[in-house]
Amino acid sequence: MNFLRKFFLLATAMFAFSMLFAQMAEPVKWKFSTEKISDKEFNLVMTATIEDKWHLYSQHFDAGGPMPLEIKFDKSGKYKLVGATTESPAPTAEYDDVFMVNVKYFTKKATFKQKIEVTADASFSVTASLSGQACFEDGQCLPVNADAKFNIDLPKKETAETEKIADAKTETDNKEQETIDAVVAEEETTTDSAEVVAEPVQSDKGGTPRIVSQNEFVEEPDEDGSLWSFFFLSLLFGILGILTPCVFPMIPMTISFFMQGDSSKFNSILKALIFGISITILYTLIGVIVSLTNAGAGLTTVLSTHWIPNLIFFILFVAFAASLFGLFEIILPTSLANKSDKQVDKGGIFASFFLALTTVIVSFSCTGPIVGALLVKAAGGNVLEPTIGMLGFGLGFALPFTILAIAPNWLKKLPKSGGWMNSVKVVMGFCLLAFSLKYFSNIDQNYHLDIMSRELYIAIWIVISVLCGLYLLGKIRFKMDSEVKTVGFFRMILASAFFVFALYLFPGMFGANLSSVSGLLPPMTTQNFNLADDGGAASEGALCGTPKYSESMHTAYGVNAYFDYKQAFECAKAQNKPIILYFTGHSCANCKKMQAEIWANKSIAEKFNNEFVMTALYVDEKSVEVPAEEQFTSSNDGKVKKTLGEVNADIQIVNFQCNTQPYYVVVSPEGQVLTKPMSYNTNAEEFTEFLNEGLEKYKKCTCNSAK
Repeated sequence: MNFLRKFFLLATAMFAFSMLFAQMAEPVKWKFSTEKISDKEFNLVMTATIEDKWHLYSQHFDAGGPMPLEIKFDKSGKYKLVGATTESPAPTAEYDDVFMVNVKYFTKKATFKQKIEVTADASFSVTASLSGQACFEDGQCLPVNADAKFNIDLPKKETAETEKIADAKTETDNKEQETIDAVVAEEETTTDSAEVVAEPVQSDKGGTPRIVSQNEFVEEPDEDGSLWSFFFLSLLFGILGILTPCVFPMIPMTISFFMQGDSSKFNSILKALIFGISITILYTLIGVIVSLTNAGAGLTTVLSTHWIPNLIFFILFVAFAASLFGLFEIILPTSLANKSDKQVDKGGIFASFFLALTTVIVSFSCTGPIVGALLVKAAGGNVLEPTIGMLGFGLGFALPFTILAIAPNWLKKLPKSGGWMNSVKVVMGFCLLAFSLKYFSNIDQNYHLDIMSRELYIAIWIVISVLCGLYLLGKIRFKMDSEVKTVGFFRMILASAFFVFALYLFPGMFGANLSSVSGLLPPMTTQNFNLADDGGAASEGALCGTPKYSESMHTAYGVNAYFDYKQAFECAKAQNKPIILYFTGHSCANCKKMQAEIWANKSIAEKFNNEFVMTALYVDEKSVEVPAEEQFTSSNDGKVKKTLGEVNADIQIVNFQCNTQPYYVVVSPEGQVLTKPMSYNTNAEEFTEFLNEGLEKYKKCTCNSAK
């Protein structure tokens, strides 16, 4: 136990040191005071003294960089803010090579002033909170936080007449303010109810195209919501993340890993706990890093769509399958295996962490859309809420894995019947081998390689299913297997299940929908031989012209669509139809699943073609670069958007504060949102109601040019 004791002592020391450093490191010190301008006007003065070699970032510079200084004054009926907070001297402006944006910062000393107008009659205090970021010249950064308090001393009234005059003025001011508030409220109501015209085809290099108007249908985050509620909601999402098609097949890999450990119950439980804690910490770190560095919600999209991580995942799954087949064994180093049984196995600890890291990275292929909504909050510099959300998600995601990681020790206590445990591992190997194809297919789809067609993918799955069934019947043996002299009831049932699955897949070779597994298969657009294709729901005439980028992107189930939002808006104006903005992705399993359930419904496909203008906006399209005149610098992260996927993803995040796919939005040709957007939903009746509601709103809307 000496190693364990040293490990915890080291961890405790590191934690204590980090806490001490956090308390000692205070590169910016604040001083707060007031300046009287007149009896009713004051300046609130905030003076920052900055240590040598440190700099404090300004309130104003390009988005996408470090955290700017933010000053929030608590609301009160005793004063009103006049203008914006000024800062002096002029901050230093330069290009930041790390964040790749122009930034502004102060050194040595900075003064911030906020003018207020007093509406109270007696002395009072103004409170405010300051938050920002200070960085050392070597690149180390720390958050800056301070609570300010300003005492506003007003002269006491000397006579009753003075009080009457003051009361009369206060009453007049209040009436004037009530009148102003009423006018403002009326204007806001009018703005909400009237048609808001956007510029749907404008591409401004200075910021993200605003293709839709912001109105009551766009769901804004609830700033007043309980963090506890948000934590438990994230916890639930983490548990549900286990059920996604990319994550669920990883459960056998986890079980097989812990089955290879020794028989020590303590060691097995310790490794399982380290595995679960590592997953939780890793997800939490993602939330913290994305928040502090403003990496943005596109991080998960990069991990789940780029060819490098997908190739790594493919090779990793094939390697795990080969290990389970007995080609080689994942064992601990000999030097560590010879350690005393009383010591904690170093290899086991590090292997558990490595497996946790692999699990987190691989899970992004399907959990990315789930955590994407949490990471979008980070784009605005909000550190606490995304961190709490990712902590809850990581904990919920880790719990089932941890429980299943402990379970193999209980399985070992069961009576052994020949080589049944090795058979379980081999069957898991077949499952992992089948699932590895998904990552190769992701590369094929994202980069339009046209190697893995849908029927080839299904054919490989059929072969794997048949081989697994034959293995269970004892017709195929691996070197670690004992001879199967008799086939038991359970083996027969399981073998039959694999044969039935192969038969279920077989019609897919000829274009059958296979909706139950469609999320794991390549899209129907890659099907080269399709007997089920009856020509589609409508003809090409439903579109105004040939869709841009149609040489590399296609839609299935007879649905006609554009792939460029500007072209869709132009056609919608010409045909006087509402538009469906369909945010999707080549690697989006839920998108393919929803298409198989919803788009395959002919009545819905006909609505798409005849009553709407459909546009499929792929957020992970990497191979298509938009023309130079259509590229722009995002108002979200300050980065230049060059590829079609970057443009579409940024449009969704900025306009809807969301980056989950699939995501359907019905808008008018003028850019007005007509009904509440819809995400993943395979209920055909509910989706039809969603479309009908959009149509009805468009018919009644003043934006309808036919009215």
